[in-house]
Amino acid sequence: MDKIDKGRFGWVGPDPEHREGLSRPSITYWRDAMNRLVKNRVALVCLIIIVLLIISCAILPLISPFNSREQHLAETNQSFFSPCTDSRYEGQNHIHILGTDKLGRDMWTRTFEGGRVSLMIAFAAVFVNLIIGIIYGGVSGYYGGAVDNIMMRIVEVVNGIPYLIVVVLLMMILPPGTFTMVIAYATVGWTGMARLVRGQALALKNQEFVTAAEAMGAKPSRIIGRHLLPNALSVIIINVTLAVPSAIFTEAFLSYIGLGVPVPMPSWGILAQEGSQVFQVYPEKLWIPAIAISITMLSFNLLGDGLRDAFDPRLRR
Repeated sequence: MDKIDKGRFGWVGPDPEHREGLSRPSITYWRDAMNRLVKNRVALVCLIIIVLLIISCAILPLISPFNSREQHLAETNQSFFSPCTDSRYEGQNHIHILGTDKLGRDMWTRTFEGGRVSLMIAFAAVFVNLIIGIIYGGVSGYYGGAVDNIMMRIVEVVNGIPYLIVVVLLMMILPPGTFTMVIAYATVGWTGMARLVRGQALALKNQEFVTAAEAMGAKPSRIIGRHLLPNALSVIIINVTLAVPSAIFTEAFLSYIGLGVPVPMPSWGILAQEGSQVFQVYPEKLWIPAIAISITMLSFNLLGDGLRDAFDPRLRR
């Protein structure tokens, strides 16, 4: 075997200019998470769909020439892109883009206004669950001991009661309306968030920064609000994103069985219930709300998965 001549090698020595350099640019945790979220095309597309859907539900019913409760009895169950022949709109060349329902109401307007009602109920219910859950879970996780045991037993009792039974009973007792639906969903929907925040608080309360805050005389409310919850914010955001489609489905289910928003207020559940009555003759009346619910729930679920991947530091490359 031939030997390599030592003269072909040279001593490089230390490189003082580059030995202190960083192999990777220094960025914050949130900036790094956002960069990874942007690279996730599926999550980014779902985020764009959700934003467009929210904007459409907020604006399109306002600029539509038709009212969601306005009836055109001479134009019942019209198909897509059917012209409006009502004498009130003579000469204006208006079109029912998604047709009309059994009472001649414009499906385009009712679909987006129903989406506004469904999304408003879902966001409001999840927001109430968020507030109750982070306070309850934060207090339980930080104090621990007997306080934690008592508070968690209460959560287990609430979880032991069938969820739909509680919601249905509240919807039957309270007057129908969007506020009642929010209260009914929030009554039993906060337990998951409370358990999640409690677990994060238990994992963080023994960290050095919490010990330092306690040594400096910080109050428990300040430690929970300024130290524990901000460090659990990524997990909370993911849970909120995944809770919205569940709230949308609950609203649609209750409205479908007649325990949701009162008639004639539209929602995707009411549109699905009305479409199911004429499904064999006019199947598109059911497809429209079903597709709207499916796209919304799928977008929120895929966005939640993307956020979970983006906020997980173990997935960093």
